[in-house]
Amino acid sequence: MNLFKRSITELIGTFWLVLGGCGSAVLAAAFPDVGIGLLGVALAFGLTVLTMAFAIGHISGCHLNPAVSFGLWVGGRFPARELPAYMVAQVIGGIIAASVLYFIASGKPGFDLAVSGLAANGYGEHSPGGYSMIAGLVCELVMSAMFILIIMGATDKRAPPGLAPIAIGLALTLIHLISIPVTNTSVNPARSTGPALIVGGWAIQQLWMFWMVPLVGAAIGGLTYRWLGKTDN
Repeated sequence: MNLFKRSITELIGTFWLVLGGCGSAVLAAAFPDVGIGLLGVALAFGLTVLTMAFAIGHISGCHLNPAVSFGLWVGGRFPARELPAYMVAQVIGGIIAASVLYFIASGKPGFDLAVSGLAANGYGEHSPGGYSMIAGLVCELVMSAMFILIIMGATDKRAPPGLAPIAIGLALTLIHLISIPVTNTSVNPARSTGPALIVGGWAIQQLWMFWMVPLVGAAIGGLTYRWLGKTDN
């Protein structure tokens, strides 16, 4: 499959991830009687990755995340020449998803973007639980590193075949359960960029962390598995 088609596939997959995950937080979680809370939002993100992994994993690898693509490159699983195309496509997919979500959400009378925040990521006073910047940084770093390590382990040729999407989907669910209260969970710069551009102001000012830290964490995870998974001669 040529790079253009694979990049478009990544755009579509990232669109679905952001729309499904952030959409569950912005739309469904706004109604307590629907019964969706922290667990529901975490499951929504996990399920979007799980479904897309089965749907497009055989086409593009289903990265859906610039940090994943970067971490796989650091881990020796992805060529550097294809990184820009994948990362740009993923960010565009996230922006389109956030725009669609905003259009849908604003169709409800009384919708307030400042109150909703479109599930944008933040720290300090913009953290769901009021966690500090340092707490958010450490959380995002650890979650991103572990996510890449799990992805590389689950997709290793020596791992049980066909089960990688389940392991990765469950891992992302657990990551969200841990970190939604801290930063609203990023571990994905594309997921962070879309809502931040719509919300503006503080969300853009804090966006640096949700690019820098997931990329550093992904590099740590990629290097760690590259060492752990290397066959000793």
